[in-house]
Amino acid sequence: MKKASRTYYFLLVLGVLFFYACSSTKNLPPGEALYTGAQVSIKDDQVSNKKKKALRKQLTSLTRPVPNAKFLGLPFKLYIYNAFAKAKKGPGKWLRERFGQPPVLLSDLNLNHNVQVLQSHLVNKGFFNAHVEGDTTLKGKKAAAGYPVTTSSQYHVQKVEFKGDSSILHKSVRETMPKTLLKANKPFDLDVITTERTRIDNHLKENGFYFFSPEYLLIKADTTVGNNKVDLFVTVKPTIPTEAEKVFRINDVFIFTGFNLEPGQMDTSKTGATYYKGYYVVDKRKFYKPKLFQQSMAFDPGDVYNRTDHNASISRLISMNIFKFVKNRFEVVPNTDSAKLNAFYYLTRLPKKSLRVELNANTKSNNLTGSNITIGWRNRNALRGGEQFMVKASAGFEIQYSGQFRGYNTFRYGLEPSFSFPRFLVPFFNFNTKGGFLPQTTIKLGYDVLQRQKLYTMNSFRTSYGYTWKENIEKEHELNPISINYIQPANVTPAYDDSALKNPTLLKAIEKQFILGSDYSYTYTNVLNYKPVNGFYLNAGIDLSGNIAGLVTGANISKGDTVKIFGAQFSQYTRLQSDFRFYRKVQENSVWANRIMVGIGIPYGNSHQLPYIKQFFSGGNNSIRAFRSRSVGPGKYEPPPNIGLLSEQPGDIKLELNTELRFPIAGIVQGAVFVDAGNVWLYNEDTTKPGSLFTPKFLSELAAGTGVGIRFDLSFLVLRFDLAFPIRKPWLPAGQRWVLNQFDFANPTWRRENLVFNLAIGYPF
Repeated sequence: MKKASRTYYFLLVLGVLFFYACSSTKNLPPGEALYTGAQVSIKDDQVSNKKKKALRKQLTSLTRPVPNAKFLGLPFKLYIYNAFAKAKKGPGKWLRERFGQPPVLLSDLNLNHNVQVLQSHLVNKGFFNAHVEGDTTLKGKKAAAGYPVTTSSQYHVQKVEFKGDSSILHKSVRETMPKTLLKANKPFDLDVITTERTRIDNHLKENGFYFFSPEYLLIKADTTVGNNKVDLFVTVKPTIPTEAEKVFRINDVFIFTGFNLEPGQMDTSKTGATYYKGYYVVDKRKFYKPKLFQQSMAFDPGDVYNRTDHNASISRLISMNIFKFVKNRFEVVPNTDSAKLNAFYYLTRLPKKSLRVELNANTKSNNLTGSNITIGWRNRNALRGGEQFMVKASAGFEIQYSGQFRGYNTFRYGLEPSFSFPRFLVPFFNFNTKGGFLPQTTIKLGYDVLQRQKLYTMNSFRTSYGYTWKENIEKEHELNPISINYIQPANVTPAYDDSALKNPTLLKAIEKQFILGSDYSYTYTNVLNYKPVNGFYLNAGIDLSGNIAGLVTGANISKGDTVKIFGAQFSQYTRLQSDFRFYRKVQENSVWANRIMVGIGIPYGNSHQLPYIKQFFSGGNNSIRAFRSRSVGPGKYEPPPNIGLLSEQPGDIKLELNTELRFPIAGIVQGAVFVDAGNVWLYNEDTTKPGSLFTPKFLSELAAGTGVGIRFDLSFLVLRFDLAFPIRKPWLPAGQRWVLNQFDFANPTWRRENLVFNLAIGYPF
């Protein structure tokens, strides 16, 4: 009894201390009250309930100050602040400053200012006769602000007219009328009017009016027409600078290649400029061929000025990656009959040569731990035409520190020289792209060695010749007309051969592979980071191999007619793949992310399956996280127990579906809940893997898993921890594949066989 009594009093004391710390009004200055927020009430039957709700939300967001942040209805940050308010140093001070929030006080409230802000906002939205009042309500040590609003009727646009004389400026303004944002019968909205002025200004900037400004546009509102209607008249102000009315053309373009940003070091003398096809290049040390700038500039002398070419010229110069800074200015040409501008570009060079070292470490759910180092040497402007010559050398290892296959370590070595040109290199043709990005032609060579101790060594030779170009910041193309891979095994051990008798996939992993191919991919995205936004991402491509060689040789593996080149059977296939992602902003800092991946490989002619390096896999920390890396499938095939080395299960066809809800927890800590599903299949029958063939019943063979995650967003990288478990196992008999009724988190055997922990850098998609 005494022991129970002590426990009771101990818990009581803890509870008292907790509620004392969690008192939201604790530590308030004398005579102060805690400000809990604003309440806006709209008193007008002429406004629909839907519009009232939206208007209340708008008006409430305009009030200041903002009350203390809440989570699940409780101001936890204020609680933390109060709990450690008196801490002068140590962990308490750090917790208060890092996660706490001081109380928002009633004295911070300026009621009259908020009333004026709300009144002004309503007028800007067409409620010209609106009336706003303000008052405070005090209950104990807490206070709130109330704002009763009488909106009256909202004014709507009756008609829109574009007025002006016959001058070229007024004509250009009237040309924009078909695309006007001002629409009859729409509510009057000052924000729309402001956007309309900007839209017209953008149009004028694209047509030579360099000195025009949105401020020179006048949109008159006539509210005297009655019936809560307003007429809008768009025109140019009667008094604007003379230069704002002129259409300017580009006269001369001067490019200074050695601009120094240090004070007193600027040399912009035109002396010694080289004239090349309309451009004056000031390059005293002859670092660059003048042709480089003729290819990269979007402006040509004599062109009418437009903002698109203005921005594109700067972007193209920056995208070459040989200049650290790019500045430009325009100057009116004096004493001329027509309006002309001289363009000046000032370029600050990057160091010609650089050395970069990258070191990373990784750990995998199959007890593999490793590291990799990459050393890259770059020569910018190698041939004086913006070319980039780069050599990358890499080395890495992965060590199996525990488990059944301890000691089967992996070592990798590689060397890759590459040469890229800021233009298309196409025999017998000379063309370029428009827009803000220069095309790139890249030639690559590569040699890699993969050594798996006690198993085998793989030597890989590769080369490619291809092009990369962007239409704009959202659309990118990559075409490799030549892409060759030659892979040859060496030093295959008897232990590996013995395991291959149980798992035929092991033989395919070390077979000679000769790929004579071409590939193309297209990427579109309007999501430039992983912040909560609405948008989507698409990457789609096609990969072809061996078609010309197959046509010439007449290879047909189904008839036993296979052909080898340099002792290796060349691969023949068509491979299609797409990765579509959709992001939906749920709340201010939460996002719902989704992904659909589809891959289809069709082997034919000289091949029965895709080459191993081109096959698809499923499972792992960026795939179906409830299953080990590359362990799902193919189809409903289940590898036999004690299969031996490796558990990778490749396929020629892939379908994967992922959905994930990401939400903030505190500070840099974010949470996630996710569901993954998918599988891979073979295109042709493989008698050693029953159930692996793709059939119309493929949806019934999907694997699925779910889990939760914690992410630490450090701005420069995201550290991700995901814990997942399967909810559907495709290798089980039909009708038993859902395993929701088998969950047993208290059972260590179940946890060992089903819980999969994933540690990774970056988001999975």
